[in-house]
Amino acid sequence: MNTLDAMKVFARVAELGSFTQAANSLGLPKASVSGAVQQLEAMVGTRLLQRTTRRVSVTQDGQVFHERCRDLLDDVEDLRTLFQPEGAVLKGRLRVDMPIGVARQTVLPRLPDFLAAHPQLELELSSTDRRVDLVREGFDCVLRIGPLGDSSLVARPLGGCELVNVASKAYVRAHGKPTRLEQLKAHRLVHYVGTLGARSAGFEYLDESGHTHFLPMAGALTVDNSEAYMGACLAGLGIVQVPRWGVADRLRAGELVELLPRHKAAPMPVNLLYAHRRHLPRRAQVFMQWLGDVVQPMTVPLARGR
Repeated sequence: MNTLDAMKVFARVAELGSFTQAANSLGLPKASVSGAVQQLEAMVGTRLLQRTTRRVSVTQDGQVFHERCRDLLDDVEDLRTLFQPEGAVLKGRLRVDMPIGVARQTVLPRLPDFLAAHPQLELELSSTDRRVDLVREGFDCVLRIGPLGDSSLVARPLGGCELVNVASKAYVRAHGKPTRLEQLKAHRLVHYVGTLGARSAGFEYLDESGHTHFLPMAGALTVDNSEAYMGACLAGLGIVQVPRWGVADRLRAGELVELLPRHKAAPMPVNLLYAHRRHLPRRAQVFMQWLGDVVQPMTVPLARGR
């Protein structure tokens, strides 16, 4: 068996956790599947799978090898379909990353229609507040909210993410509704930091000239992820500054109350990022076009220079 075919066999065993199931799905004798894995292990000089009488698991080296196998197999599929017409069936794996709130509120409700239109695509969706390394971790594209910084990645701007100041109905009932900045001295902010131990700058707002300012505020809680941030707000622990699109339903339902609408933080840039490749896989191109169409209507225009 050639190396490429052996890699396909290994990938299937790793994903199914069974030589028997992999053999059945590939239409191969179990002995051929086992031999293919042994061939690869001899080639790379390390054990890729841990075999017991009950189960097959991927070793640490096998996990690294599996990821590289999938990337290589996807690249081969890209080459095979490079000159296929526009209407050809999309196949292969897509690995994408986006913020948790965007995934839950905006993308996942629309995703069934996209996958139904492209049933042979496999999507791996990462949703985390951590900034993934697109190239090193093998992502096809990343939806990023916030400043880009220095990057060799290609950025497709989608607009801005409007931020609003909100608190729970229970918080406003207990502490009142501030209508002026100076009244925030009597209120609490749920502080958000990228890493616990860092200091929060406080309440962010734009003045009439469009300049950003920060107002230090008291607060009993500091969090480092968006799920805890919103959870703290709903629990009545203080004011938060969050994307409008993530809380629109709760605002309409009266569960949350918008505060100080004339003193909001500047919208954050929203970009689709991807690696600079001469031939971007068509499946990635199609997905990014769809994702842009889903997200862009939720954005607001950005001030020039942001």
